[in-house]
Amino acid sequence: MFANLADIHEKLSALERQLYEPDLVHNQKKYQEVVRDHARVARLCTLHGEHDKVVQDLAESRDLLRNADQDPELAELARAEIDELTERQTGLERDIRLMLLPSDPNDKKNTFLEIRAGTGGDEAALFVADIFRMYSRYAETLGWKTEIMSSSPCGVGGFKDIVALISGHQVYSRLKYESGTHRVQRVPETETQGRIHTSAVTVAILPEAEEVELQIAPHELKFDVFRSSGAGGQSVNTTDSAVRVTHLPTGLVVSCQDERSQHKNKAKALQVLRARLLDQMEQERHDKISADRKGQVGSGDRSERIRTYNFPQGRVTDHRIGLTVYKIDQIMSGALDEIILPIITSFQTEALKELD
Repeated sequence: MFANLADIHEKLSALERQLYEPDLVHNQKKYQEVVRDHARVARLCTLHGEHDKVVQDLAESRDLLRNADQDPELAELARAEIDELTERQTGLERDIRLMLLPSDPNDKKNTFLEIRAGTGGDEAALFVADIFRMYSRYAETLGWKTEIMSSSPCGVGGFKDIVALISGHQVYSRLKYESGTHRVQRVPETETQGRIHTSAVTVAILPEAEEVELQIAPHELKFDVFRSSGAGGQSVNTTDSAVRVTHLPTGLVVSCQDERSQHKNKAKALQVLRARLLDQMEQERHDKISADRKGQVGSGDRSERIRTYNFPQGRVTDHRIGLTVYKIDQIMSGALDEIILPIITSFQTEALKELD
């Protein structure tokens, strides 16, 4: 495992020299990359040093145990120290292995959150609003910014679909495992017999694509303009400010009407389209890799049912790792780390197995 760390101290020295290069401050993007790399390598150096110290202390404790035949009290002390040091060694090795995992280039990106009503009619549309509120509150707790890019409200107070851009630190790294079908089981407000209904919404997490990552030729795009409409289809704007953009090679269509300016709606639509095209490319790559893998924590398939929110029982279950928490009110209020962090740990554990 530590073969990759053979030149870690030399790499840290090289990055420190790079930070002091006069021209670097004039290239902010490159400067930020070097700062991030320096922080990561410095952390690896610290962990590596701690691991070496633990290995040395462990060897000394084992020597002490071998030479403590006539001193039971000293032997017991040595055994306790060996247990403690062994546990510490295991923890340090896991931390180092996690840092040596290939990084996901999308982790630091801002993220598009797309939620769409599935089976369940009005109840599904209402759950779209509930799920969006849940993610919005979660974003607030982490200091992220949420901006609605497009939405299709319906008369019951819900949404057929809603798309938002979430901006902040490491957004995609936290939310990337949220894609899939989210199922809700509860008694709708309109249900007079008290029967529990099951509805579903789909969630898609798309990393924001920069223009340099994905070039779209103008002749590949078709633009249509129309009047914005609100819940029930009524017109909410007297000008043709809403924009529909079609990517002709793939047939992908994005509509934006939330802004009063046609220019702003066009810019938002292109942002969303670029993210969907990048996601389509990533999904194709993922499918090729997944075909050769077994025993993954979830397939990453958008149609996969990943989570159930059961309101009568007050529980939320993530089916990929069999996790159930009886804190549905807190979860729906944005306390998502109760579920998201164990999911991240599970995926990391699977990734570590592939290193062995």
